[in-house]
Amino acid sequence: MQDYKQEFIEFMVESQVLKFGEFTLKSGRKSPFFMNAGAYVTGDQLHRLGLYYAQAIHEAFGDDFDVVFGPAYKGIPLSVITAMGYNELYGKQVKYCSNRKEAKDHGEGGNLLGYVLQDGDRVVMVEDVTTSGKSIEETYPLITAAANITVCGLMVSLNRMEVGKGGVKCALDEVSDLHGFPTASIVDMTEVTEYLHNRECQGRVVIDDACKAAIDAYYEQYGAK
Repeated sequence: MQDYKQEFIEFMVESQVLKFGEFTLKSGRKSPFFMNAGAYVTGDQLHRLGLYYAQAIHEAFGDDFDVVFGPAYKGIPLSVITAMGYNELYGKQVKYCSNRKEAKDHGEGGNLLGYVLQDGDRVVMVEDVTTSGKSIEETYPLITAAANITVCGLMVSLNRMEVGKGGVKCALDEVSDLHGFPTASIVDMTEVTEYLHNRECQGRVVIDDACKAAIDAYYEQYGAK
């Protein structure tokens, strides 16, 4: 596993974004882990997060893109910090773009904020985590209608690796199949579990044998094929 992936796993635990225990998800599933990207709140955390996204995009999709797009609302700061991180790490100027939940009818108007998409733009989309693919289903038609663009890929921070709406593949794979562009994550839960199992992180073992057994049982029931 690459060093930045290991660092990112520890960063999620350190930032209390990724927690282990017993949680009831919005779907009603009882999960032994929970991710809340809203816990990234400090300038240092956001700076580091942008660098991790940039590294993962560079590795998964390369540098041939012009725009980072983040679906509202959580994707808005992600698109900004990723564009900044890419400039810092690779010296490449990329623009940020996001959508508005409600179209603006004054000033510059429209459904988008930040960069105005142009024909020929190559776009990488960023999200915190894709559970159902709903936000992409809403925003993909919006940005492809705005200009004749190419979506080069979707990057999320964590692939939960659970079955999506179709009940077989994970949501990231469903998005890829539906829209025809590649998807990737900074890390997935297999990597997280393997790295943290019986390893001390932030002064404690966060995935002991009991937690590992609970995670394994969860994926026996809800894991994607």
